[in-house]
Amino acid sequence: MTLTLVPGSAIAWRMDAQTPELDTLSFEDALRELETIVRQLESGEVPLEDSISLYEKGEKLRQHCQKRLDAAQARIEKIVTGPDGTPVSTQPFDTPER
Repeated sequence: MTLTLVPGSAIAWRMDAQTPELDTLSFEDALRELETIVRQLESGEVPLEDSISLYEKGEKLRQHCQKRLDAAQARIEKIVTGPDGTPVSTQPFDTPER
């Protein structure tokens, strides 16, 4: 189960068995949820205890987004070209060229 925002409420959370676990959230969905939390916190209308809970959830979402970005970067490969400019191979994005 995951905590989800109840629409129309400044800060009400409920347990919802139909909400996907954090690990199954796409980067885009997690980022949208994180942006919603940031807007709520920036509004200044959330009580302190609720702000702390929101901050904790936001931090978990931030870590999830970073994990997804790191995984995507690890999959990106750059094309290595030979002296004449023709592609000769690929290598991981963050590996220095030979």
